[in-house]
Amino acid sequence: MSLPPRIDTKAVRTRIGPYSDKKATLDERNAIYQELIGFVPPRIEARMAVTGALDPQLLDMQERMREHAMYPKCFDTKTAQLMLFGMLLMDMSDAAQLHAIAARRAGASWEEMQAVISLCFLFRGLPAANRGAEILANLAKREAEAQAA
Repeated sequence: MSLPPRIDTKAVRTRIGPYSDKKATLDERNAIYQELIGFVPPRIEARMAVTGALDPQLLDMQERMREHAMYPKCFDTKTAQLMLFGMLLMDMSDAAQLHAIAARRAGASWEEMQAVISLCFLFRGLPAANRGAEILANLAKREAEAQAA
């Protein structure tokens, strides 16, 4: 399972316009994704560049809502990311892999990851079990490559 291709940020700046949010720099906006996932996913990079150029007020509202919902005081980051992984796996969303990465970075064990997949299997069936196993296999490969580097 691969991520969508990176965007051409130079083309966005040239054709659409530069990032213009006055409340936070692009680096500040991207930092949470770097911390959580280890990189800025391509679709988020696109939203930051495009919406940050065309409607920075909306971008600020989106990011404040995302932060509020994704980091509730009652859950630690690992629990929230495991829940998001499961919710997105239920929908067979390709974003499930990003939250799997975030859950592992937040300390989730392989057993916990599999437990989420098993819960999804109960209500979504074999496609979720297959997709979940594929995500974990690719995540194991990614972690092995990162450790070797």
